[in-house]
Amino acid sequence: MSEEAEIKKAAIIGAGSWGTAIAQILGSKGIPTCILARRTEVSDSINSRHINPRYLSDVTLSSNISSTCDITECVSDASMICIVTPSLILRKTAQRLTGLVSNDIPLILCSKGIEAETGNLGSEIFSQVLGNRDRIAVLSGPTHAEEVIKFIPSAAVIASTSDHVARRAQELFASPTFRTYTSDDVVGVELCGACKNIMAIATGMAYGMGFGDNTAAMIITRGLAEMSRLVMALGGKRITCMGLAGLGDLVVTCQSEHSRNRRLGFEIAQGKTLDDFHRETHMVAEGALACKTIQTLARKGNVEIPIADMVRAVLWEHADPHAAEKALLARPLKPEF
Repeated sequence: MSEEAEIKKAAIIGAGSWGTAIAQILGSKGIPTCILARRTEVSDSINSRHINPRYLSDVTLSSNISSTCDITECVSDASMICIVTPSLILRKTAQRLTGLVSNDIPLILCSKGIEAETGNLGSEIFSQVLGNRDRIAVLSGPTHAEEVIKFIPSAAVIASTSDHVARRAQELFASPTFRTYTSDDVVGVELCGACKNIMAIATGMAYGMGFGDNTAAMIITRGLAEMSRLVMALGGKRITCMGLAGLGDLVVTCQSEHSRNRRLGFEIAQGKTLDDFHRETHMVAEGALACKTIQTLARKGNVEIPIADMVRAVLWEHADPHAAEKALLARPLKPEF
C-alpha cells in the first residue's frame, strides 16, 4: 500500500455479513480494524474467538479485527470509516457520528438503498448530516459476502466526487483477490445498487412461480433497461449501468444462491411473507424497501419502472404474483431501444 493510502485504523459501522467480510479484507492486509456491533455477544465472540456468531460464522476472522458496541470507541483514531448498516438507519447512523469524526475523514458507504421519506441516496444523507461531500465514497459491485470473506476472486467499483478519496479507498481495499476500480459517478453507482435488489426479488418470484431461465434473462435485461432510464434521468451515466455496480451486480444478485433478495422473491411466490423471511434469516432484504422508496425518484425523473412497480405491488399491496406477471406481459408492445 502506498504511503498516501496508509491507514492506521479502519472502523466498520455494522457487524452484518457484508461488514464482517469488509473487515476481513482489511484485517488480512494488516490494517487494525474495529467492527461496531449492536449485540454484546457478537462483539465478545469476535474479540475472544475471532468469529462472528450471527453471520458467516464458519470463517475465522483475522487477528487484526476487534469489535465493540461503543461507537465512540470504534471510530476513535480511525483514519477511514466504512458504513455497512441497512439503508433504513443510514440517517440515524450519520447522526450518531456527529461530533465524533473530523470533517476530512473519508467515509466509505457500503450500504445499498434509498431513504423512504426523502428519496435521498446514502451519499446525500451523509453529506447533509456531516458535510463535506467530497470525502464520501460509495463501494458497490458483484460482491457476495459469503465469497469475498473466503477470498474468492471478486471486484468492486468505488465512486466519489473526489478523485483523491476514490484512489485512496481503491488502494485500501485492493488485494490479490479483491480488485477495485474507481468512478466519479456516485449517483449512478448508488442507483444501480438499489435497483438491482428489486430485480433480484422479481427474478426470485419468477423461479418461485415455476418459470425458467428464459424468464430470468428477460427480467435481468429489461431490469437493466429500467435501471438505465432512471440513472440517466437523475444525472448518472448510462455506462455505469454496464459496469460492476450495474450489470455485474445485477447478474450476480439475480442468479446467485447467496442472494437474499432473490431468496425473498422465491419465498414470497411460494406463499411466505416478509415477516417470515426476516424471522428466519435475521437479514434485511434491501430490495423490499427500495421498491417502495424508488417511487419518489421515478416520479422525480418522470421514468416508468414497471418491474419495480410489480414487486412493490406484490410485497406491500398484497397483489397476487401471477396477476402481476400477467399484467407485465400484457404491457403494450414497443421497440426494444
